Amino acid sequence: MSQKRALAARLFPFSRRDLLVSAIILSCAFGLCNLLRLAGSSDGFASPIFVLAVLLVSRLTTGYLFGLIASLLGVVCVNFVFTYPYWAVNFTLSGYPLTFLTFLVVSVMTGTLTAQAKQRERLRAENEKEKMRANLLRSVSHDIRTPLTAILGATSAVLENPEMSPEDRSILLEDVRDDAQWLIRVVENLLSITRIGSDQASIAKSPEAAEEVLGEAARKFRRRFPQVSVSVTAPESLLMVPMDPILIAQVLSNLLENAVLHGGTTTAISLSVQKEGDFARFSVRDNGRGIPESALPTLFDGTMKHSETPTSDGKRNMGLGLSVCLAIVRAHGGAMEARNLETGAEFSFRLPLNKEESL
Repeated sequence: MSQKRALAARLFPFSRRDLLVSAIILSCAFGLCNLLRLAGSSDGFASPIFVLAVLLVSRLTTGYLFGLIASLLGVVCVNFVFTYPYWAVNFTLSGYPLTFLTFLVVSVMTGTLTAQAKQRERLRAENEKEKMRANLLRSVSHDIRTPLTAILGATSAVLENPEMSPEDRSILLEDVRDDAQWLIRVVENLLSITRIGSDQASIAKSPEAAEEVLGEAARKFRRRFPQVSVSVTAPESLLMVPMDPILIAQVLSNLLENAVLHGGTTTAISLSVQKEGDFARFSVRDNGRGIPESALPTLFDGTMKHSETPTSDGKRNMGLGLSVCLAIVRAHGGAMEARNLETGAEFSFRLPLNKEESL
């Protein structure tokens, strides 16, 4: 019995949204037929109009429930309201069985095609999610193994060579610290992906001052890279953006760090936010050597190889951090892009100012 109920709930789901959509479409069809009748049109216009209405209801709602209801109401309206004798049910009309059958077939076929299309979309989304996870695992396997090996080698050298000079010991310990910081960043990225990759997870967005989020990301960056100048630009009026401030700050931190580690010659970075219509556009510009043209098509999917990012530090893969950034921005309903400038590169993303709006 429970299986039958589950099947019925899947085939004939009820929602207020579908009820509202169906009511609007059928009301428009009824109103249009009324106008045509008042204009003196001959009988026969109602059937194609209600067939179109049934098709739209079946296409824009979930399952078969509202499509079948629209079919029944369409037949009643055509027979009772818009076919002579008006306001009287006449089951003896020659085309009545065909009209009913047409409405029913349109409803069932459209509902079936819609269900199949939604199923294909779900499968496509699941395949993309699995592809992203596989790419992340490939990237992480290298990004974690390489610094761990370096940490093990440096600490072993310090422990096994007590006569090592303080200068050499300090150099090795600084390398250990840098590798440990990189591992922390990788773990933070993985935790973010885990947080937003679950179907049950949701982004808790609340209005936050964009300037404060930019300022916090810039402060953290300056502590780690004091040799690189960072300028922050924000609108004069306070710009409140619905977001998870911790996740967006991580996106900005990843972009700032990539500008230094992969820009090669980066000495200055511009961090800005501005309002563009119903969206807030965040931008990170640097004066480095830019992005290799061959890397642009796969920049955000985590598949970039280390050889594609020209940097002396082979363990730092830009693809992992950028795929995390894109996942976070998309979870907020936004979009992300990258481009080369005359000098350097620009990474930007847009977040909707309305919680319900998305790109």
